[in-house]
Amino acid sequence: MPAETPLEDLLRSCTHSALHLEMRDGYMRDDPLFLRWLDGHRDDPADRSSWWSPWLQLIHETTARGVEVRRARVVSEPVSEYIRFEHEITFRNIASGEQVRWLPRQQTTDLALPGNDFWLIDGQLLVFHHFSGEGDFVDDEISTDPQTVKLSHSAFEAVWERAVPHEDFQLH
Repeated sequence: MPAETPLEDLLRSCTHSALHLEMRDGYMRDDPLFLRWLDGHRDDPADRSSWWSPWLQLIHETTARGVEVRRARVVSEPVSEYIRFEHEITFRNIASGEQVRWLPRQQTTDLALPGNDFWLIDGQLLVFHHFSGEGDFVDDEISTDPQTVKLSHSAFEAVWERAVPHEDFQLH
């Protein structure tokens, strides 16, 4: 069994909020789920046992404790195939209790955004995700620097305010 990641440990101990900002148009393009989707596989939302995962269970347990989990995605338009895939499987995130919104990148020109995707846990601790140019995970960086936390929180809330709830977001 794989060891818990620092993010999983942080979500287990989170008490009120977990905010996730995603800003890439593609991640881990060798992900078996993405490759199956490219081959035409589509999940049946009614068959939860076929797509439920330990990650979704963790998010479900986190939200069931009253923790607000919000994910905002900044995407280029027209969207990449990877974003089409993410959009289609986002019903999983919703089923786990996450709130998800989408914002076209061209609507972010006047926003100060950090250079990396992140999770902000309880408004105090940041987990920045570093990816290669191809979208492969490289490593995480943890920060509690007050200025960086403030910038990241402000950036997330600015994106969230403009973003469209998942159920209303149309792909272009």
